[in-house]
Amino acid sequence: MIPPLTPLAASGLKIDWNQMPTYNTIMSVAAGVGLLLVVALGRQLLTPGRTITPDGWVLAFGALGFTLVTTGLHMTLTWPLAGQGFPFDNIIFGEPALAFGVFLLAACFYLWKRGAELAEDPDRVVRTARVATPISLFVFGLGLACFGIAAAGWKYTLFAAPPEEPISGEFADMPMLEASFMSGLYVLVGIGALLFPFALHRPRTWLVPVIGVVWALAGLAFLFFGGLNYFTHIGLIVNTM
Repeated sequence: MIPPLTPLAASGLKIDWNQMPTYNTIMSVAAGVGLLLVVALGRQLLTPGRTITPDGWVLAFGALGFTLVTTGLHMTLTWPLAGQGFPFDNIIFGEPALAFGVFLLAACFYLWKRGAELAEDPDRVVRTARVATPISLFVFGLGLACFGIAAAGWKYTLFAAPPEEPISGEFADMPMLEASFMSGLYVLVGIGALLFPFALHRPRTWLVPVIGVVWALAGLAFLFFGGLNYFTHIGLIVNTM
């Protein structure tokens, strides 16, 4: 998840880490868990007779939302991110993390205030769809953004790891490999986001399972890839100090 080498740094890469915030590790883990929990909550809402415990979802969404908003906001407003040729990280990682964190905090607040009523409502699916409809336009817009990020990743191989990064750096001579992997994740998230407004109007159709599958796959990938990056990024820092 580290951008490709600049020509100046192609040999013996050195990075001034005092000027390079690199916390897309925790952002990836939080985003992955957030996607998985959104899918899980949606499944509970759609399952007749399924008991929902709002307090648990409030805690989970609140913790994840706070993590993504604070890190995403800082990364978004730190422009450019560093003088190492990585200014696009603000757009690729910071802005989507910020937006997703805001969504999670909004869901946290709603469930805190109305969760008990929602859990007991026999028409909770219809109620949830009506509540989420206005914000679904923003979700749709971010779906378009995900496709834009994916296209840029493929065209400019933005996600290629440098040789100094452990594991991922072993494929430094194949930049399209990691670029395709990361861009593919954004495509999965984007598909779900584009379908989301339409699924709210037809929650009992094929649209909902498709969203669940693509967001669950992307969530698992972001979760495990973020966990892996705790090793690879520490190794990259050690190798480029």
